[in-house]
Amino acid sequence: MATESPAGDSPSRGRRADARRNRQTVLAAAAEEFVTSGVDAPIRRIAARAGVGMATIYRHFPTRADLVTAVYHHQIEACAEAGPDLLARAGSPLEALRQWIDLFVDFLVTKHGLADALQSDNDRFAALHAYFLDRLLPVCAQLLDAAVEAGEIRPGTQPYELMRGIGNLCVGRDDDPRYDPRRLIALLLRGLERPHAS
Repeated sequence: MATESPAGDSPSRGRRADARRNRQTVLAAAAEEFVTSGVDAPIRRIAARAGVGMATIYRHFPTRADLVTAVYHHQIEACAEAGPDLLARAGSPLEALRQWIDLFVDFLVTKHGLADALQSDNDRFAALHAYFLDRLLPVCAQLLDAAVEAGEIRPGTQPYELMRGIGNLCVGRDDDPRYDPRRLIALLLRGLERPHAS
Protein backbone atom coordinates (compact mmCIF):
# COMPACT_ATOMS: atom_id res chain seq x y z
CA MET A 1 0.00 0.00 0.00
CA ALA A 2 1.41 3.41 -1.02
CA THR A 3 2.21 5.80 1.79
CA GLU A 4 0.88 9.30 1.64
CA SER A 5 3.19 12.30 1.60
CA PRO A 6 2.59 15.14 4.09
CA ALA A 7 0.70 16.98 1.35
CA GLY A 8 -1.64 14.02 0.95
CA ASP A 9 -0.21 12.92 -2.41
CA SER A 10 1.00 9.39 -2.99
CA PRO A 11 4.58 8.96 -4.29
CA SER A 12 3.24 7.62 -7.61
CA ARG A 13 1.10 10.75 -8.05
CA GLY A 14 4.20 12.88 -7.40
CA ARG A 15 6.15 10.89 -10.00
CA ARG A 16 3.36 11.42 -12.53
CA ALA A 17 3.42 15.17 -11.85
CA ASP A 18 7.22 15.19 -12.30
CA ALA A 19 6.85 13.27 -15.57
CA ARG A 20 4.25 15.81 -16.82
CA ARG A 21 6.56 18.70 -15.87
CA ASN A 22 9.49 17.02 -17.63
CA ARG A 23 7.37 16.46 -20.73
CA GLN A 24 6.28 20.13 -20.84
CA THR A 25 9.88 21.28 -20.29
CA VAL A 26 11.09 19.05 -23.14
CA LEU A 27 8.33 20.33 -25.46
CA ALA A 28 9.21 23.97 -24.72
CA ALA A 29 12.93 23.31 -25.20
CA ALA A 30 12.34 21.40 -28.44
CA ALA A 31 10.14 24.20 -29.81
CA GLU A 32 12.88 26.76 -29.08
CA GLU A 33 15.55 24.53 -30.62
CA PHE A 34 13.42 23.92 -33.72
CA VAL A 35 13.18 27.70 -34.27
CA THR A 36 16.96 28.09 -34.35
CA SER A 37 18.05 24.73 -35.80
CA GLY A 38 15.00 23.19 -37.50
CA VAL A 39 13.31 19.93 -36.60
CA ASP A 40 16.51 17.97 -37.21
CA ALA A 41 18.15 19.62 -34.18
CA PRO A 42 20.27 17.13 -32.23
CA ILE A 43 18.38 15.49 -29.36
CA ARG A 44 21.36 16.11 -27.05
CA ARG A 45 20.95 19.89 -27.58
CA ILE A 46 17.23 19.68 -26.78
CA ALA A 47 18.04 17.64 -23.65
CA ALA A 48 20.65 20.19 -22.56
CA ARG A 49 18.27 23.10 -23.11
CA ALA A 50 15.55 21.29 -21.12
CA GLY A 51 17.96 20.30 -18.34
CA VAL A 52 17.10 16.60 -18.64
CA GLY A 53 18.92 13.49 -19.81
CA MET A 54 18.46 12.12 -23.30
CA ALA A 55 16.85 9.04 -21.76
CA THR A 56 14.04 11.27 -20.45
CA ILE A 57 13.34 12.54 -23.96
CA TYR A 58 13.32 9.04 -25.44
CA ARG A 59 11.08 7.78 -22.64
CA HIS A 60 8.44 10.37 -23.55
CA PHE A 61 9.12 10.48 -27.30
CA PRO A 62 10.60 7.23 -28.67
CA THR A 63 11.09 8.68 -32.19
CA ARG A 64 11.87 12.11 -33.61
CA ALA A 65 8.47 12.04 -35.35
CA ASP A 66 6.83 11.55 -31.93
CA LEU A 67 8.68 14.59 -30.56
CA VAL A 68 7.95 16.81 -33.58
CA THR A 69 4.28 15.81 -33.53
CA ALA A 70 4.01 16.52 -29.79
CA VAL A 71 5.64 19.95 -30.21
CA TYR A 72 3.21 20.73 -33.01
CA HIS A 73 0.21 19.71 -30.86
CA HIS A 74 1.56 21.71 -27.91
CA GLN A 75 2.00 24.84 -30.05
CA ILE A 76 -1.48 24.48 -31.59
CA GLU A 77 -3.05 24.23 -28.14
CA ALA A 78 -1.12 27.25 -26.84
CA CYS A 79 -2.20 29.31 -29.85
CA ALA A 80 -5.82 28.16 -29.58
CA GLU A 81 -6.05 28.89 -25.86
CA ALA A 82 -4.48 32.34 -26.27
CA GLY A 83 -7.26 33.68 -28.51
CA PRO A 84 -10.10 33.94 -25.96
CA ASP A 85 -7.65 35.10 -23.29
CA LEU A 86 -6.35 37.92 -25.49
CA LEU A 87 -9.91 38.92 -26.40
CA ALA A 88 -10.72 39.25 -22.70
CA ARG A 89 -7.54 41.18 -21.79
CA ALA A 90 -6.60 43.31 -24.80
CA GLY A 91 -7.70 46.92 -25.08
CA SER A 92 -9.78 46.14 -28.19
CA PRO A 93 -10.73 43.19 -30.39
CA LEU A 94 -8.40 44.51 -33.11
CA GLU A 95 -5.50 44.59 -30.65
CA ALA A 96 -6.38 41.04 -29.56
CA LEU A 97 -6.36 39.97 -33.22
CA ARG A 98 -2.95 41.60 -33.78
CA GLN A 99 -1.48 39.92 -30.71
CA TRP A 100 -2.94 36.55 -31.67
CA ILE A 101 -1.57 36.82 -35.20
CA ASP A 102 1.84 37.57 -33.70
CA LEU A 103 1.58 34.29 -31.74
CA PHE A 104 0.36 32.52 -34.87
CA VAL A 105 3.45 33.73 -36.77
CA ASP A 106 5.64 32.46 -33.92
CA PHE A 107 3.87 29.12 -34.27
CA LEU A 108 4.46 29.03 -38.04
CA VAL A 109 8.15 29.65 -37.47
CA THR A 110 8.27 26.85 -34.86
CA LYS A 111 6.76 24.32 -37.23
CA HIS A 112 9.37 25.03 -39.92
CA GLY A 113 10.50 21.72 -41.41
CA LEU A 114 7.65 19.65 -40.00
CA ALA A 115 6.58 18.23 -43.36
CA ASP A 116 10.11 17.02 -44.11
CA ALA A 117 10.43 15.43 -40.67
CA LEU A 118 7.21 13.48 -41.16
CA GLN A 119 7.64 12.55 -44.82
CA SER A 120 7.64 8.85 -43.96
CA ASP A 121 4.38 9.24 -42.01
CA ASN A 122 1.98 11.09 -44.31
CA ASP A 123 -1.15 9.94 -42.46
CA ARG A 124 0.15 11.50 -39.25
CA PHE A 125 0.91 14.77 -41.03
CA ALA A 126 -2.54 14.85 -42.62
CA ALA A 127 -4.13 14.30 -39.19
CA LEU A 128 -2.01 17.11 -37.73
CA HIS A 129 -3.03 19.50 -40.50
CA ALA A 130 -6.71 18.70 -39.88
CA TYR A 131 -6.19 19.22 -36.13
CA PHE A 132 -4.47 22.55 -36.85
CA LEU A 133 -7.47 23.77 -38.87
CA ASP A 134 -10.06 22.39 -36.42
CA ARG A 135 -8.45 24.17 -33.46
CA LEU A 136 -7.27 27.46 -34.96
CA LEU A 137 -9.88 28.43 -37.56
CA PRO A 138 -12.63 28.92 -34.92
CA VAL A 139 -10.30 31.06 -32.79
CA CYS A 140 -9.37 33.25 -35.75
CA ALA A 141 -13.08 33.51 -36.66
CA GLN A 142 -13.97 34.58 -33.11
CA LEU A 143 -11.32 37.33 -33.18
CA LEU A 144 -12.34 38.54 -36.63
CA ASP A 145 -16.05 38.58 -35.68
CA ALA A 146 -15.31 40.56 -32.51
CA ALA A 147 -13.29 43.14 -34.46
CA VAL A 148 -16.05 43.44 -37.09
CA GLU A 149 -18.70 43.82 -34.39
CA ALA A 150 -16.62 46.55 -32.71
CA GLY A 151 -16.46 48.38 -36.06
CA GLU A 152 -12.66 48.09 -36.19
CA ILE A 153 -12.30 46.05 -39.38
CA ARG A 154 -14.35 45.55 -42.52
CA PRO A 155 -16.62 42.48 -42.66
CA GLY A 156 -16.02 39.68 -45.13
CA THR A 157 -12.54 38.39 -44.25
CA GLN A 158 -12.58 34.61 -44.00
CA PRO A 159 -10.40 33.06 -41.26
CA TYR A 160 -8.94 30.47 -43.64
CA GLU A 161 -7.97 33.15 -46.17
CA LEU A 162 -6.32 35.28 -43.50
CA MET A 163 -4.40 32.37 -41.96
CA ARG A 164 -3.36 31.07 -45.39
CA GLY A 165 -2.24 34.55 -46.45
CA ILE A 166 -0.16 34.94 -43.30
CA GLY A 167 1.35 31.52 -43.87
CA ASN A 168 2.26 32.46 -47.43
CA LEU A 169 3.91 35.67 -46.24
CA CYS A 170 6.02 33.64 -43.80
CA VAL A 171 7.36 31.38 -46.56
CA GLY A 172 10.96 32.09 -47.46
CA ARG A 173 11.89 34.10 -44.40
CA ASP A 174 15.02 31.95 -43.92
CA ASP A 175 16.20 32.46 -47.50
CA ASP A 176 16.49 36.24 -47.44
CA PRO A 177 17.68 38.18 -44.37
CA ARG A 178 16.22 41.38 -45.89
CA TYR A 179 12.71 39.91 -45.88
CA ASP A 180 10.57 40.64 -42.83
CA PRO A 181 7.19 38.86 -43.01
CA ARG A 182 5.95 40.61 -39.85
CA ARG A 183 6.13 43.99 -41.58
CA LEU A 184 4.02 42.72 -44.48
CA ILE A 185 1.57 41.05 -42.09
CA ALA A 186 1.18 44.40 -40.28
CA LEU A 187 0.40 46.00 -43.66
CA LEU A 188 -2.13 43.25 -44.38
CA LEU A 189 -3.88 43.89 -41.07
CA ARG A 190 -3.93 47.64 -41.69
CA GLY A 191 -5.70 46.88 -44.96
CA LEU A 192 -8.50 45.15 -43.03
CA GLU A 193 -9.15 48.17 -40.80
CA ARG A 194 -12.04 50.52 -41.26
CA PRO A 195 -10.76 54.03 -42.07
CA HIS A 196 -11.81 55.43 -38.66
CA ALA A 197 -10.13 52.62 -36.66
CA SER A 198 -7.03 53.71 -34.76
